[in-house]
Amino acid sequence: MAFSTSHALSISLLAFFVCAVVSSDPDPLQDFCIGDLNIVPGINGFPCTNSSTVTVDDFIYSGIVNSSNTTNINRSGAIFGTVLRFPGLNTLGLSIARLDFLPEGIIPPHTHPRASEMVYVEEGTVYAAIVTADNRLFARVMNRGEVMVIPRGLIHWQMNVGRTNAKIIATLNSQLPGIQFIARSMFGSRPEVPDEVLEKTFFLDERGINQVRSNFV
Repeated sequence: MAFSTSHALSISLLAFFVCAVVSSDPDPLQDFCIGDLNIVPGINGFPCTNSSTVTVDDFIYSGIVNSSNTTNINRSGAIFGTVLRFPGLNTLGLSIARLDFLPEGIIPPHTHPRASEMVYVEEGTVYAAIVTADNRLFARVMNRGEVMVIPRGLIHWQMNVGRTNAKIIATLNSQLPGIQFIARSMFGSRPEVPDEVLEKTFFLDERGINQVRSNFV
């Protein structure tokens, strides 16, 4: 029996879509999976604790009730609620953070390699910015009640430009989003990034490199 070209194409497309469905993430097999942090996590998170021992407290996180420590060079602080602190997030693909700023405080340029982010200005006035892969800057002052979305992996920052303290609540679509600060990664890594690389990248001499490095000791 001969197959027409169109018939063969239909079979190929069907096979593609079947493979796509099979290779997608599986649906959850339970209502929740409170992470057992005493066991090494796998690729999809921590193993579940015994559901019979779960209480309402496993679904509530109080870690961002109080402000974070802002007594540092950046005049800002952050408290993250990831699966490592809030096991109820296990397998849900969510996390939360509280960002606090003194006047002129800044959360320096950084990325989240495993998550997109939404930031909600709860108090104060902040200058928020995103830099895309083609070096376009999207930035403006945000006021109380406004929300910005930050696509996964893009460099971004927030800075308090008001006269009072500022506060942001951020949500991310990963239970362990990761964070990488640009300056700290380049000038505070151990072992150190070679001076020659920093000189050619940031157009700094040895004195300038050492001065920047001193902030990350």
